[in-house]
Amino acid sequence: MSETGPGDDFEPRRRSELASRVFNVVVALLMLTASLPVMLITALLIRLSSRGPVFYTQVRVGLDRRWHRTRALNERRREDLGGTPFTIYKFRSMRVDAEVNGQAVWAKQNDDRVTVIGGIIRKSRIDELPQLFNVLRGDMNIVGPRPERPSIFVRLREQIADYPVRQRVKPGITGLAQVSNPYDTDLDDVRRKVAFDIQYMQRQSIVEDVRIMLRTVPVMIFRIGGR
Repeated sequence: MSETGPGDDFEPRRRSELASRVFNVVVALLMLTASLPVMLITALLIRLSSRGPVFYTQVRVGLDRRWHRTRALNERRREDLGGTPFTIYKFRSMRVDAEVNGQAVWAKQNDDRVTVIGGIIRKSRIDELPQLFNVLRGDMNIVGPRPERPSIFVRLREQIADYPVRQRVKPGITGLAQVSNPYDTDLDDVRRKVAFDIQYMQRQSIVEDVRIMLRTVPVMIFRIGGR
């Protein structure tokens, strides 16, 4: 067992996958319907205020669908990404040249890469709304650990022993880690979030998901932790 969590033998709390899927699709459709005016206005403001596309897409690491089979059969992967890769959708909040050569950079206070409109939608989490389409596609749930890009995942699993455990449930738009801790700025922030993610996985349920969704509302309204 590692310092932050239960390690390789950890299994998330069992729940009905069918019930979870139905719940997430229904919530995503309701949220899309309610947020459509905000999304349309946001798209227009991004288009008018800065050069570049309205949406930002990026490959992220999702659910490790082969986890049980890998443990049972000692299956070898040609390329171990830690989970199923998928394309995530967000409203663009940074300049198009924010990452030189695609290299990831930690977010920071008063980040000058963030556009004027981007600063507003990041604080209020509006930039995350297009991920509701990821929920409808089945890539994500509303609640779960935040997905990371493959290059960062590979680095973090070498530095944080329990980091790959997060991939044993679907990633989410919001989560216990997101409502309990601000954006990651360094490795210690990530370690704290991994601990919160494991706590969530130990008690995951529809009731717990609703509780975290309700905690997300004040984060959006009062702009807690946004950078």
